[in-house]
Amino acid sequence: MIVAPIMLSLTMSAMAADHEIKMMNRGEAGQMVFEPAFLQIEKGDTVKFIATDKGHNAETIAGMIPEGAAPFKGKINEEIEVTFDVEGAYGYKCAPHFAMGMVGLIVVGSAPANLDALNGARVPNRVRQIFDGLVTQIDQ
Repeated sequence: MIVAPIMLSLTMSAMAADHEIKMMNRGEAGQMVFEPAFLQIEKGDTVKFIATDKGHNAETIAGMIPEGAAPFKGKINEEIEVTFDVEGAYGYKCAPHFAMGMVGLIVVGSAPANLDALNGARVPNRVRQIFDGLVTQIDQ
């Protein structure tokens, strides 16, 4: 009886995927961007934010993460790895370039329950436009 939970845990760990997001001064979508800016992943997956260019960080945006999820905040010029264990939508930003629209969206699972909170969060107009476009990419 003890072996079954251990095997299930190992199987789930083996199925978790690793993803990468680059923090960039210039990318396909313009200046001051995350690439990709949108990811839809599974619960237990890990995302590594890569400091491709200097002067960037990755951190959650207040009011734009699922209930019960832990916020994350990377340091400027440093990579950060985050494992996502709570399903929902996570808005994140580069703090120094937030007003310029350096934001992204990670969706864990499908049909995130916190989309209303994400859509209702107060953010600069440029950021709102970007999030509106990112939300349309969610597979539901």
